[in-house]
Amino acid sequence: MSGGLAVTGLRVAHGKREILRGVDLRVAPGEVCALMGASGAGKSTVLRSIAALQPFSGGAIEVDGFALRPGPLPRESRLKGLRRKVGMVFQAHALFEHLTALENVMLAPVHALGWTRAKARETAMALLDELGVSHRATAYPRALSGGESQRVAIARALAPDPLMLLMDEPTAALDPARRGALGETLRELAGQGRGLLISTHDVDFARAVCDRVAVLAEGTMVELGPAEEVLARPSHAATRELLRGPERSPAG
Repeated sequence: MSGGLAVTGLRVAHGKREILRGVDLRVAPGEVCALMGASGAGKSTVLRSIAALQPFSGGAIEVDGFALRPGPLPRESRLKGLRRKVGMVFQAHALFEHLTALENVMLAPVHALGWTRAKARETAMALLDELGVSHRATAYPRALSGGESQRVAIARALAPDPLMLLMDEPTAALDPARRGALGETLRELAGQGRGLLISTHDVDFARAVCDRVAVLAEGTMVELGPAEEVLARPSHAATRELLRGPERSPAG
């Protein structure tokens, strides 16, 4: 894998309200970066913009040579290159309830990327096995535990073999043991050469798992650096507030 993620001057507005006011961020292959900030700071908006799930009004986004520009979202047919490079795991997992775990993982490769069902099934089973949930392949989402649902969602995001994995609040509602297991999984994915950008309120998780921390406040990037340094010696008031505030709870 080569390339990485480059976000330059990213601006997003809802009507006259600016959600993001010029965000710059880079994530290299093999790097795990935490995107932190209070609720409403714009973390999910950054992730959704990178994944072309919402338009942005200024700046540029590039993932391994695939560029997104301001304005309306391109048609999905023009986003196949991006879908191969970026996978996203949503906070609520967003699995399709009428499909089994295996069918959820197969969905995008078959319908978005045009794979044969045989190839998609083989890849999906291998991913479910790698993530320790192959025994749940025929289960429907309502029968899965929270941890199992999350691993199926990760498998779904990994099916196209993306360079970049985006995760929105992955430790929300996970107990400490499951947070630890998730951290090990994410470090293994980074070891394969993937870049990971993780929106999180979980300071302990960010310190233990992430290489760098980027802190958003009021739509701008106010602090960026090695996780240990930023979380031990924060230089901005927003970071200090995050470290001592109620949102330190993993469920925040």
